[in-house]
Amino acid sequence: MSDADAPRGRKHSMVRERIMSLLEDLNVGDPIPPERVLEEDCGVSRLTVRRAVDDLVRDGHLIRRQGSGTYVARPTITQSPAASSFSMGLRRRGITPSTRVVGVERSDAGVRLSWRLQIAPSDTIVTVRRLRLADGDPIAIATTTLPDALVPGLPAEELEEKSLYRLLFDQYGLKVASGTQTIEPTVLGPEESAVLDAPPYSPAFLFRTATRTSDGLPIEFTRTLFRGDRYMITSELDLTATPEEDLGHPRGVTHTATPLG
Repeated sequence: MSDADAPRGRKHSMVRERIMSLLEDLNVGDPIPPERVLEEDCGVSRLTVRRAVDDLVRDGHLIRRQGSGTYVARPTITQSPAASSFSMGLRRRGITPSTRVVGVERSDAGVRLSWRLQIAPSDTIVTVRRLRLADGDPIAIATTTLPDALVPGLPAEELEEKSLYRLLFDQYGLKVASGTQTIEPTVLGPEESAVLDAPPYSPAFLFRTATRTSDGLPIEFTRTLFRGDRYMITSELDLTATPEEDLGHPRGVTHTATPLG
């Protein structure tokens, strides 16, 4: 099909789909064909090819290197703010998830964590540190704290094969029913950078998650630090009820303004 034969949007989609099909046979870091070759292959203008490539760069499928060309990028993990399983979300995108337990310790809760878990500061907590991987690449560090009285003898090693919530239900009959989660931008410290194999002070996302049973009993508090170059957050917007308003506060999404720092 020539450039003149197809509507503008259809041509753009055709080029995008063609490039995506090429990526199936390429590895991370491989170059894609030059724009001239794609122009001839798809029978479209150079501008249409460039727009399709720009879209794929923005979506994280490709990366441009000045004066060198365009290459296959490492997969970006796309996450909705709605609660979902880490492993399930990756599998849906054809990515193999895995978990490595890198530390387990017991200590007094202290003031801050006792407030989070609604226990006494002198009560014992168990803290589990896990490295989350996607296709073998480290993308996140999760630090989970639970009241030790709720999970006596926690078999933390099982978290390498089983999700935390599945383990809590199977082992202790604790069913997570609700929770709150905050997300904020941050950077990786030197130690975190070494663990995640990323440059020091690289951009990152910090997720703070607190969950409860249906009776309101706090179960766990987790801090998860995601590499910013491998993670993207998306939101579905429902604007049907307030079409005259701007996108600052879309319907269905609650915003809380909190000073950072």
